[in-house]
Amino acid sequence: MELSQLEVFLAVAREGRFSRAAEKLYRTQSAVSQTIRKLEQELGEPLFDRSSRDARLTDAGQVLFEYAEKLVNLRNDARASLSELEELHRGKLVIAANEFTVLYLLPVLEEFRGRHPMIKITVQRALGSHIPDDVLRHNAELGVLSYEPREPNLHSVIVYLDELVLVVPPQHPLASGPQVSIRQLGTESFVAHIVSSPYREKVLQAFKRHKTPLHMGLELPTLQAIKQFVAMGNGVAFMPEISVETELARGDLVRIPVQELHLDRKLRLIYRKEASLSHAARAFLKVAEAVAEQRKGRYRFQRES
Repeated sequence: MELSQLEVFLAVAREGRFSRAAEKLYRTQSAVSQTIRKLEQELGEPLFDRSSRDARLTDAGQVLFEYAEKLVNLRNDARASLSELEELHRGKLVIAANEFTVLYLLPVLEEFRGRHPMIKITVQRALGSHIPDDVLRHNAELGVLSYEPREPNLHSVIVYLDELVLVVPPQHPLASGPQVSIRQLGTESFVAHIVSSPYREKVLQAFKRHKTPLHMGLELPTLQAIKQFVAMGNGVAFMPEISVETELARGDLVRIPVQELHLDRKLRLIYRKEASLSHAARAFLKVAEAVAEQRKGRYRFQRES
């Protein structure tokens, strides 16, 4: 008894007629009949009631139908699992992120590489404002944002809670205080990122509400350059906390709470709603969820849409 015979048997049983089963299987009716006769000979039992015009199952046929269906489904499941395994060995994944949001990815990538070392991952650098379009245009399968996407065709998952923080060098006069007010920052020289963001606008508006000037004497192209320049004793800066964790722990920078300014930032993984995600992308989301469960704290895995 072969699976191919069982597939023919199932087709006849489901279609109710040999002729319709032959059409569905793209075979001649005589070939279908011959396959069923051979199967009946092997089993020593009639599977269909030949006295009926329709292909009605005998008691033996009904018993075989249940087992045949399970066997064929198991074969299909095995093929699907092997295909998925092969995909996870040969797959690739493109993720769009900027220099800030990529920092969230690092521990997730480490865990993912440990589980799926054969999948090639490319983290594609992009402006935060361009990432939704990159995902919708299939330039990347996943994206990491620091704001809620407005595009209705995107799913989003909150994966990390960050905060914009004020950092100063250890020798700065403000470094010894428990907190500062916006008015106290009116005479400070700020080092800023050359790429503007919605959070910069929020900071500017907060300073404006308190009638305090914000002096941005220098703009630099990377977060690394900004924090290194400030650590050297040159000015102060508002930075994503995730980007200065190491420097704060080492004492190279000091975080100072600002009384009137609390800017939380939710990092999100996004992907297309209508898309059938690749095995690699689905595996990545599972790892992101596992990392959130392991690390807790600021890590999350909260689906929004």
